[in-house]
Amino acid sequence: MRGVSPQTSSLADRIDSVLPQTQCRRCGYDGCRPYAEAIATGAPINRCPPGGDIAVAKLAAITGRPVIALDAECGTPGPLLVARIEEAACIGCTLCIEACPVDAIVGAAKRMHAVLAAQCTGCELCIAPCPVDCITMVAAGRAWSVEDARIAGERYRARNSRFAAKAVQSSIDGVPDDAERAKRQASVAAALARARSRRRAVSVRPG
Repeated sequence: MRGVSPQTSSLADRIDSVLPQTQCRRCGYDGCRPYAEAIATGAPINRCPPGGDIAVAKLAAITGRPVIALDAECGTPGPLLVARIEEAACIGCTLCIEACPVDAIVGAAKRMHAVLAAQCTGCELCIAPCPVDCITMVAAGRAWSVEDARIAGERYRARNSRFAAKAVQSSIDGVPDDAERAKRQASVAAALARARSRRRAVSVRPG
């Protein structure tokens, strides 16, 4: 953390260690680590639905605050869900890959994507960017474990490091953000056009 005392940074580390690392942002922050840093400086400890009452109790013990009920405005706890991509509808735009905070979606431009169910945190961040609504959430059939959280945290940090390095390289290469954004929009538009063309071809086939 920048501009804070070592004590506050150490407290944030301890808080982060008991958060589920789903990176779902339901707490209102851009991931578990930002939420941990906010708690260390006074934010409420009851804004993590994936962690549920157990996380609140752990956070209360770490911060010395009283246990309080989960904030219903952030959502409610529930069984672990994982994303699933409808293969036939996927247009290979890669927007879901970019949105996934833990690199749990694999694929390439113009190729069908797939979710690594064992790595998916159920954050649902891939749903909104999908231009063809081909992603749904399904029951994982298992609970989110401490080991899952550890692995997800590692993947999240690795992804952030990769994106930071890419941003630095783009700056060195002199590639403006607007140019990258325009390139991405053009790619998605082309993918949508291909998808529409395929659907039209299917609709006019003789029965």
